[in-house]
Amino acid sequence: MGVDLNGRGVLVTGGTKGLGRGLAAAFREAGAHVMICARTAPDDHGDDFLAADLRDADQAARVVDAAAAHMGRLDVVVNNAGGAPPAEAATVSPRFVEKIVALNLLAPFYVAQRANAVMKAQPDGGVIVNIGSLAGHRPAPGSAAYGAAKAGLANLTRSLAMEWAPKVRVNTVTVGYLETESVELHYGDTTGVAEVAASVPMGRLVRPADVAAACLWLASAESAFVTGADVAVDGGGETPAFLRVRAGSPDSG
Repeated sequence: MGVDLNGRGVLVTGGTKGLGRGLAAAFREAGAHVMICARTAPDDHGDDFLAADLRDADQAARVVDAAAAHMGRLDVVVNNAGGAPPAEAATVSPRFVEKIVALNLLAPFYVAQRANAVMKAQPDGGVIVNIGSLAGHRPAPGSAAYGAAKAGLANLTRSLAMEWAPKVRVNTVTVGYLETESVELHYGDTTGVAEVAASVPMGRLVRPADVAAACLWLASAESAFVTGADVAVDGGGETPAFLRVRAGSPDSG
């Protein structure tokens, strides 16, 4: 059954490229009025784009207010803006760490805080979906600050869900190895991408459409009693190393 969000107002942060662009498109296809925001405007932006650095609390609040005013309501916020380049924990600068934590933890907090203020005043309340990462659930060597921030985001989701229920629901979608236009920047060349995909039990990388399906469900009436949840969209996670070794052993059967 398709999700019908006709007439709903949706804000997708980081919605100009990659996963965010796919999420915005999926919500539009479901009938929603969608606003997107990012620090830099895309070439094809229209009046559905808002420029902001969400690491600044005042800018985050202004984006939420502007989106609600433009659409006449705010039913769903998808906190998608985030990410981090690789960085060794032993040598990374304090400024870098602060920026990564601000983008991946503080910015979603600021956006959610203002969204709650808007949504709780609406008869139907609203839904906030935070985009998480596998890095927040297991060690993240080479991206320690990012992993720590995403772990914090998962905890933040559960806390906000308790504080803001029943009017506003807050959930996390934890995304596994993602396939976007920049996939080779993360996983190497074609061979590297194939090896990463082979480590996923479902045999491929996560696609934006997979994540969008989970977000649409969490935004719909079908998930009306779901809050504080962490929905894993990761194809089964990561195959443990001992199983991969066993599979390659001539004695494995």
